[in-house]
Amino acid sequence: MSSLIRLRLLPRARCFFDEPVQVKVAGLRSRQAVTMRARSTDERGVVFSSSATYRADDGGEVDLNRHPSLGGSYVGVEPMGLLWSLRAEALHQYFEKGNALEPHVVTISVHEEEGRVLAEAANERVLLGDGVTRLPVNEGNINGVLFTPPGPGPFPAVLDLNTITSEKRAALLANKGFVVLALGIFNVKATKKVTEIHLDHFRDGIDFLQRQPKVGSKGVGVISRSKSAEIALSLSVFVPDVKACVWINGYSANSFFPLYYKNKQILSSLMFDHSKVIHTESGGSILKYAFTNPRAEENKGSLIPVEQAKTQFLFVASEDDLCWDSKTSMDEMIERLKRQGKDNFESVYYPGAGHILEPPYGPFCMSSPHLAFTYRALWGGEPRAHAAAEVHLWKKTQEFFRAHLSCEDPDGIQIG
Repeated sequence: MSSLIRLRLLPRARCFFDEPVQVKVAGLRSRQAVTMRARSTDERGVVFSSSATYRADDGGEVDLNRHPSLGGSYVGVEPMGLLWSLRAEALHQYFEKGNALEPHVVTISVHEEEGRVLAEAANERVLLGDGVTRLPVNEGNINGVLFTPPGPGPFPAVLDLNTITSEKRAALLANKGFVVLALGIFNVKATKKVTEIHLDHFRDGIDFLQRQPKVGSKGVGVISRSKSAEIALSLSVFVPDVKACVWINGYSANSFFPLYYKNKQILSSLMFDHSKVIHTESGGSILKYAFTNPRAEENKGSLIPVEQAKTQFLFVASEDDLCWDSKTSMDEMIERLKRQGKDNFESVYYPGAGHILEPPYGPFCMSSPHLAFTYRALWGGEPRAHAAAEVHLWKKTQEFFRAHLSCEDPDGIQIG
């Protein structure tokens, strides 16, 4: 490496996972062509990498905030392109980052055309801010992780539902001043043994949150995506303590398993037609069209009666979702709400985005094994549009919860 060439990550090399960094290179020759590379390893040991070619300006500087990539994993001016374009060599890989204790470390390097490393720096992307506590919870039906901001509170509370428990989104919300309980609706080892789902288990999570000493008393928010979005909708209808719900790329009906509450079946299950799965040459499968029609007479018992809810909703649909027909579901729910004269909702459509909308700046995932099936699901989305959607949605989500859960702006949690 050359001591004259400087690679800087601004404003600092250590930041929160959901914060952008400015990547700048100085000390190059005027108009020198270089390749920028990024590399990271997920929790399973799978290596993800990206690269892009840049040409220095007359002053020998490359600034990813100003200068376009000329080729590689992406093209054009994309300040965080090296991160969202990270991809494994093998197909159908999702970047596993579910544990909040360890940062997401990305090594960024500058290479001359022959491949020699000119400069290198590590971007340490932290999920847990200073003073935020992480507490595993195994109490009754609750098996999750509780995140609590520093300070006396009171703070608003959010139940973060995932198909399988993941700590990333919950920890990042706690950094913003929310008490968050992360729950999975399935145990990954038990998914294929499930025959029914009980809403009471998730109601227990809401009750647990409301008992926390730092939590305010004005209800709980719920955030969810995919299958867990159906649980969030059902909680919003049947549990009055749910005041705000963020529904992301889900369904308007209950799928796969009948739903019970207070020892009574409240929703039947919408069935999945495997003959309608579309298989592609890449080995990935499009599942979007395989659910039977929830509006058909025989399926109406699976429709979640969202029009009965008093909850405030933020409905989010990716228009290139290839796993769930989420846009049709969202349109159908909005139609029902309007027919009842309801206006307790906001809606956001994201053209070009795929199914897996997460906090921003993580690697884009086109396809990966589906937890419920043997298929490798194609999630859809164009990487650039998807990355932009994640940035917008993350800000929108925080604004929505603050508006409806009486959340004051946090004082600003720091990372050491």
